[in-house]
Amino acid sequence: MNTQPDHLQFNSSDKPHEECGVFGIYTNEAVEAARLTFFALHALQHRGQESAGIATSDGTMAHVYKAMGLVSQVFNEENLSTLPGHLAIGHNRYSTTGSSHLRNAQPLLIETLLGPLGLAHNGNLINAPQLRRDLLQRGVGLSTSSDSEVIVQILAGGHGNWKTRLRMLMAQAEGAFALTILTRDAVYGLRDPWGFRPLCIGKLGEHGYVLASESCALTTIGAKLVREVLPGEIVCLDKNGIHSEQGATPQQFSLCTFEHIYFARPDSMFQNKVIHLIRQQLGRALATEAPTEADLVVAVPDSGTPAAIGYAQASGIPFSEGFIKNRYIGRTFIQPHNTSRRNSVTMKFNPLPGNLDGKRVVMVDDSIVRGNTAGPLVQLLRDGGATEVHVRVSSPPIKHPCFMGVDMATYNELIAHKLEVSEICQRIGANSLAYLSIDGMMRAVGATNADGTPNGYCNACFTGDYPISLQEQENGDKFSLEGVFGS
Repeated sequence: MNTQPDHLQFNSSDKPHEECGVFGIYTNEAVEAARLTFFALHALQHRGQESAGIATSDGTMAHVYKAMGLVSQVFNEENLSTLPGHLAIGHNRYSTTGSSHLRNAQPLLIETLLGPLGLAHNGNLINAPQLRRDLLQRGVGLSTSSDSEVIVQILAGGHGNWKTRLRMLMAQAEGAFALTILTRDAVYGLRDPWGFRPLCIGKLGEHGYVLASESCALTTIGAKLVREVLPGEIVCLDKNGIHSEQGATPQQFSLCTFEHIYFARPDSMFQNKVIHLIRQQLGRALATEAPTEADLVVAVPDSGTPAAIGYAQASGIPFSEGFIKNRYIGRTFIQPHNTSRRNSVTMKFNPLPGNLDGKRVVMVDDSIVRGNTAGPLVQLLRDGGATEVHVRVSSPPIKHPCFMGVDMATYNELIAHKLEVSEICQRIGANSLAYLSIDGMMRAVGATNADGTPNGYCNACFTGDYPISLQEQENGDKFSLEGVFGS
């Protein structure tokens, strides 16, 4: 378990951060659900690296184990053996509401009048402050600073059976949520009416079913993708198999576009499309919109690689490696000294001088958020011998924060909110800089109407056009619910 204070944690990535990965499983009684959940969480590790947890039920009692750290650091044979049962839910966390602290780790598990209730949540409730105040005014004590506990307490204090309570929850909760929920004898999956966060269904063998944030988790445990959970849908896995009902009226489909650009694992599928191929198409669209004369296309590994391949294919400029990535740097909990912090990119990347000598280089990345790594990366290429560096980004400029479950930085931190493209280019020291347009991005994703206008995705971080009212979130941040706990 990681016991380092939060202020010692260091991550040099200039990327938006997904909140969580969730998983749920119902199998026959001969199968260890916890072990399969462990491997599924491994496959979803990219969606959250702060904590991991598993809750199980054997039909009589529920059990939970969670700790700070990566899945491989949290679980071992000894603690997995304390999680019996053929039902389970699992969670990988990256915090967007509430600090990175053990008390906020999931799954949450409590006892209710209907029996045990466990919850794993991916997303962010925009009306969490009001819902939290309502609970406190009713005398409900809260032990975490996470909006996920608000969901648990609403369900625990509801009336009727679990399905009735889930429908009541969906009538109150506003914002993004993909949930897996554990009861004594069933696992439920819920997706918000806008479909902001992904959730899919898989079949495991003859009698088992699973729920997961991404289809890559299904492949890892030998399950077959059935379909995605629909916006506003409630899915139940129990001894009778799988059944579902509409828990809330679907709204305009608003899946986060960054699932395609950056978040999802390349081998995952959304709407029957492989993410890796979509990212290549983003790169091809970028080459069409922003061509340049160059000798070499390089990627910022690993997330920029598919788009760089697509850019090279469409432009006819050869693709090659320009950076060597230290794949063992991972997440370090040692803060660099102030004098060396600006050079933290060199902890993760080294240039390949032999490939770069005398070359005009196109550097392709999937996004620029704060702009604190693009400049050092450009300089690394120059240090490696590149004579020109042209930066191409396979998404539009990020000008607005996300309040739907993505840690996208604040207005003050977003470089594209403060500077024009020409100013960003000068700031990062590139010869030229170009972003993919919103229309080009949506065509590459395959989400356009007959007239070519965007359809079916949330692009609020690019446009500022949020699908739902933000209420209190415009002045809030991820620590707004800390209260007496601190961070």
